[in-house]
Amino acid sequence: MSEAKDAKTADAAPAKGGLNLVGLLVLGLACAATSFASVFFLAPSPTVVTAEAATTEYVEKAPAQKTDLTYTEVPEILITIGSAPATRYLKMQLSVATDKSDSKKIKSSEPQLIDAFLLYLRSVEVTDFEDPAFYKHMREQLGRRADLVLGDGIVEGVLITEFLLR
Repeated sequence: MSEAKDAKTADAAPAKGGLNLVGLLVLGLACAATSFASVFFLAPSPTVVTAEAATTEYVEKAPAQKTDLTYTEVPEILITIGSAPATRYLKMQLSVATDKSDSKKIKSSEPQLIDAFLLYLRSVEVTDFEDPAFYKHMREQLGRRADLVLGDGIVEGVLITEFLLR
């Protein structure tokens, strides 16, 4: 009989100290309610985008025109694009914009400029040229390479004057 009492007290003791099913449900609902409230009340309100704002977001601003800029043409670049068999090629004509006082530096550094440009263009895949946003990126990358060769602040920009991909 003492064994029966011990079994009843052993079963009753964990039930009093632990959470029962109703307690777990209440705890789950409380967690769900606080999660929803924190996301709903603390999240920023959505902004309304008008058609005018959406179209002006992508408009590029024209750079400020400097009167003392000169555009120095770099010799034509002709490279094959893609992996073997290389049946496609790229023909580019570039101009580098600098101050008039720095234009002689470009002429004396043409071999290094062409080498830097070719190293970048060799890494470009044919599929990259299919993306219209790539051309802005390519111009920026060519400008960075020109800055590395000529020195920071000399190059004002790189213009693509002729572009042919076959």
